[in-house]
Amino acid sequence: MNALKVAVAAAAAVLGLAGTAHGATTRGFTLDVVLDGSVRPEYRARGGVYVEAVRGRPYVLRISNPLPFRVAVALSVDGLNTIDARHTNARSASKWVLGPYESVEIPGWQVSGSDARRFFFTGERSSYGAWLGKTDDLGVIEAVFYREKVRPVRVVDHPVCPRAQEPSPESRAGSAGAQGAPAPSARGLDAAEGGAQVKGELSDKYAATGIGERTRHDVESVHLDLEDRPVASVRIRYEFHDQLVRLGVLAPVEDPLVRREGARGFEGYCPDPFAHR
Repeated sequence: MNALKVAVAAAAAVLGLAGTAHGATTRGFTLDVVLDGSVRPEYRARGGVYVEAVRGRPYVLRISNPLPFRVAVALSVDGLNTIDARHTNARSASKWVLGPYESVEIPGWQVSGSDARRFFFTGERSSYGAWLGKTDDLGVIEAVFYREKVRPVRVVDHPVCPRAQEPSPESRAGSAGAQGAPAPSARGLDAAEGGAQVKGELSDKYAATGIGERTRHDVESVHLDLEDRPVASVRIRYEFHDQLVRLGVLAPVEDPLVRREGARGFEGYCPDPFAHR
């Protein structure tokens, strides 16, 4: 099994995210929430993109690169980097590396060089963010894409056919895996178990992401020289059904009791289904 590359070093940081946009697709760069092999339906509302979370169900994140160049992707869930669980700016974050035109699926929080623990939808109090004491950004998934710098091409004259020589595009830092996030053993987590102080009162009426079962996911650390500014930023909000209705993202489902309350006993004669024969 080939290890997925993780960019752990890049050029100097810059301020801001110029040229970014919100949505499940930006300039061909995509971020999908996949549950049971199917992409969750996306709803555009309130200036953003929403998906419906399903309590207790695991999901994976699919990121795609439409360019003929390598890109590095800072991917966060609930404001936490999916590689090391740190809360940083996108430029300095450890990133997933995608080859030209490549799509990859990230199954969970990377806890070692060979394993991840699965993402799953849960309430705020049982979330990984609550266990870590980092709850300011629950309910959001974001991917920020940076293109690898294109190195100068040196042209060498040849008596028959001119040919371009390009230096190797990467300098590897060995096969050591990225530093993993802490890995609690239980699916259901309380903030108290992590010993972290959580700001504000959390409620399991609202969706967040937990840290679930261990799954094999090999990674390899590399160093990339990235462009200073991102080429795209894709953001998705997720909530349980009832909260999407409250936000006006989904239409409320009619209560069957409302329909039944409109029932009447008498309307006239019985209709004859054979009247026109």
